[in-house]
Amino acid sequence: MSHVLGRRLRKIEGSAKATGKAIYADDLQLPGMLHAKILRSPHAHARIKSIDTRAAEAMSGVRGVLVGAELPIRYGIIPWTQDEQALAADKARYVGDGIAAVAALDEDTANQAIRQIKVEWEVLDALLDPFEALRRRDLVIHDWNDKQGKKGNVSKHVELEFGEVDQAIEGADVSVEGEYFFEGTTHAPIEPHCAVATWEETPSDDPEARGKLTLWSSTQVPHYLHRELARVLGLAQSQIRVIQPALGGAFGGKSEPFDLEFVVSKLAMKTGRPVKLLYTREEVFYSHRGRHPMWMKFKTGATKDGKLTGVRSKILIDGGAYSSFGLVTSYYAGQLLTGPYHFPTYAFEATRVYTNKPCCGPKRGHGSVQPRFAFEVQLDELAEKLALDPLELRRRNFIGEQVQTVNGQLITSNGFLECLRLVEEASGWKERHGKMPRGRGLGVAGSMYISGTAYPIYPNEMPQSAVMIRIDRSGVIAVHCGASDIGQGSDSMLRYIAAEELGAPLDAVRVFSSDTDLTPVDLGAYSSRGTFMVGNAAIEACQRLKAQIQEAVAEKWGCSPKEVGLAGGLALSLRDTAQNLPIQEAYQLAEAKFGSLAATGSYRTEKLGGDYRGGTIGASPAYSFTAHVAEVSVDEETGVITCEKIWIAHDCGKALAPVLVEGQIEGSAYMGAAEALMEVHDFHETGLHRAPSLLDYKIPTSMDTPELQALIVESGDPKGPYGAKEAGEGPLHPAIPAIANAVYDAVGIRLRKTPFSPARVLEALRKQREERAPVPGPAPVRV
Repeated sequence: MSHVLGRRLRKIEGSAKATGKAIYADDLQLPGMLHAKILRSPHAHARIKSIDTRAAEAMSGVRGVLVGAELPIRYGIIPWTQDEQALAADKARYVGDGIAAVAALDEDTANQAIRQIKVEWEVLDALLDPFEALRRRDLVIHDWNDKQGKKGNVSKHVELEFGEVDQAIEGADVSVEGEYFFEGTTHAPIEPHCAVATWEETPSDDPEARGKLTLWSSTQVPHYLHRELARVLGLAQSQIRVIQPALGGAFGGKSEPFDLEFVVSKLAMKTGRPVKLLYTREEVFYSHRGRHPMWMKFKTGATKDGKLTGVRSKILIDGGAYSSFGLVTSYYAGQLLTGPYHFPTYAFEATRVYTNKPCCGPKRGHGSVQPRFAFEVQLDELAEKLALDPLELRRRNFIGEQVQTVNGQLITSNGFLECLRLVEEASGWKERHGKMPRGRGLGVAGSMYISGTAYPIYPNEMPQSAVMIRIDRSGVIAVHCGASDIGQGSDSMLRYIAAEELGAPLDAVRVFSSDTDLTPVDLGAYSSRGTFMVGNAAIEACQRLKAQIQEAVAEKWGCSPKEVGLAGGLALSLRDTAQNLPIQEAYQLAEAKFGSLAATGSYRTEKLGGDYRGGTIGASPAYSFTAHVAEVSVDEETGVITCEKIWIAHDCGKALAPVLVEGQIEGSAYMGAAEALMEVHDFHETGLHRAPSLLDYKIPTSMDTPELQALIVESGDPKGPYGAKEAGEGPLHPAIPAIANAVYDAVGIRLRKTPFSPARVLEALRKQREERAPVPGPAPVRV
């Protein structure tokens, strides 16, 4: 029986964060530290003809100035689409694009200095509409990479078909076709991006390898940042150390390199002094990398008994000015839709285009939240045509477990039916759906999401995650791992696993993470990979040590190592628990027999996915499943939708830490409800952001947040650590379509565009009244 896992434990860093003791990047104060600021473009699209920095350099207190020509190498998180520069050297591609930077004695001086930099611009037409950007070949945002004008503004185009889709839909008893729009949204973490760099000259036989760069950054991908810093700065990776301090939220918004990290690094190298750069909240909005706006067309067919026959989608994706994760986004928009329902045939086409707006990227549930919204609303429309209960339609199309999806993804465990059952019962669905007074309604939706990507971002045969564990004779266990704790609890998970496997008290386990000099590589906090991949690596390392401890204790007791258990601070006989000894003594016996106790474990990529171009994108060692029922009330006079409650049942495989899992489930549903009802990442016709502050950008306060009920489903995945799967992103997806479907149940209007603003609700209600109004008959004839 577990003595740690499954218990309702606190996060290990929770107290430090709540009391203000946690050290974030902006808390770092180093001797002689300078402060940097970036000059940003006021134009959405403009060529840089010249930059004059002399006035800034002459200012008192200025110690360094940097322009794009000094960092010419383009970078990007995806190796095949590297199209960004730390500071733009040729042209600005959105309002807010970095042009030059200054390091000064204080922030005020740095801000004054960047205003002294003179830039001569050739202002170009801005492409803000993705449909126009797709059409235009005469105006190319990335003309450096399209000399022949063949690509235009297309960032990525994907078109895949599995089976005779059109034939299957045309031959269906019922089909539904519709257009949907998902508005762009941003992450809005509490902590803005911040980076601090130091450069130290070091002796070396190789003149080109002298010097050591240390960078502290609020990143969620220290390893990838480490690699890109080396490439752009022209340094060996061994000359760079990246440390992630405590991080105040990310949600995908810090999962790639940003300009500030290159800027502080280069300025530290130029000045020989530490340099810090903290984004303003406005800069966070312009740096963005949030949810892509998507225009989606879906067509779905079904038999008269509700079995799907085929699904086809066509999606236009507004990518903003740069690639970011856009290649992956374009695939995820289709590849991740093929569960939890069985698709006999399926086709999707996704086109991502560049526009002169801040770059979009990965936000919680990357790439698949938008099409999930469209498809789950369309499923409800299909259920209505078939006169079927929407929940029953989903149940009838359950794909099963230990099966392969139509696009070649392997589904192992699958608790979706149990998710449906739990939300059906908890919400009183059978008694209440379609039976409440007008203005009140229930809606249902489901989803599937990855537990990590099967392959790393750059091709290699090395482990995706590694853990090193050392046991001291004092009884202290040191766990070293490159995993990034961004609030999801990966440090806590490592502590729980080490204590569970090695029988130690929780307070005897120390976790050291996210330091490229001290910890083995982990690829970072993205794609919900942490528990699955880091957890498996930790178990492997622990079990190697556990075997040594068991052998040493068994030798003392004259029994088999299999008869020795480690739990609750003791090594004990599994035959007679009265025979035991303190765990510290057990560790010392093992050290005496084997020498210093240390071991490593790793998680390696499986070969997964379909045998076709792009077939590995979306492939995962396991998938989580979620069902939501949302309850809403609609005020028909004001158009205001109030989400009263969301029931969220999530199949996480096994809840290693139920409190953390519930927190992830509730946080995901909160974020989904926010995107459904409030969030708009929108721009003026000049490219200026309409709401670049937390005052103007609407997100729910505690007063706006619905009641959230998390229902944990444990399907026990055969590959997951103790059966666990992801819980950090999957629970977001169904919230948005569940709310849309609940609105239909409440007042009979279909909302196909997010957010579901009062204006959109009132417009839909007006159209409903017009459609229901009696048609006037012919005028009476007077005799």
